[in-house]
Amino acid sequence: MASQAARSFNGNMKKTVAGLRRINLDGLRWRVFDAKGQVLGRLASQISTVIQGKDKPTYTPNRDDGDMCIVLNAKDICVTGRKLTDKVYHWHTGYVGHLKERTLKDQMVKDPTEVIRKAVLRMLPKNKLRDDRDRKLRIFPGSEHPFGDRPLEPYVMPPRRVREMRPRTRRAIVRAQRKAEQQQQAANDPRKGKKKDTRELVASNYSSLFGLMKVVEE
Repeated sequence: MASQAARSFNGNMKKTVAGLRRINLDGLRWRVFDAKGQVLGRLASQISTVIQGKDKPTYTPNRDDGDMCIVLNAKDICVTGRKLTDKVYHWHTGYVGHLKERTLKDQMVKDPTEVIRKAVLRMLPKNKLRDDRDRKLRIFPGSEHPFGDRPLEPYVMPPRRVREMRPRTRRAIVRAQRKAEQQQQAANDPRKGKKKDTRELVASNYSSLFGLMKVVEE
């Protein structure tokens, strides 16, 4: 089964299995994350939680009890706003004046797996366990992977909470609703209709009275 999964995988097998021998896989779960249509930051926060073992009741900050994380469809990750053009990665080659930069859009074209890897690693604490946790993260651009012989468990992402409206927008909506209610009450209130009729009657009486006064004067 393992050989069949490895044969069907067309990626770099040496890079994929690198560092697995240094991980104690006894008792670890193989969690599968589907990145298709997921927001980058929300997915990375869930992966960092699982890879640290924070979802377990036995979590201890100084122990590496996290599970193996396999991320599929990294090329179909989504971002909000204008991050594709505004988010820029910077690095230095070590030579004078060689400060390099690359936008998120260019990085997605070059290697989409590094986008998720950087997002997850920057959410992990900077300590000696960081490299061991990095080895438990396996990211693939598509849906193919060579770990078909492992007991894989698909990870269900929590439902996304819609952000509340901003106070200014909420106040404008409340004012519009109150204005609509007042207009509806004014249209359905019979008292205001009677007042309007009496005003028209008084105005007509005044006009007829002024007409009589003009006739008498003549």
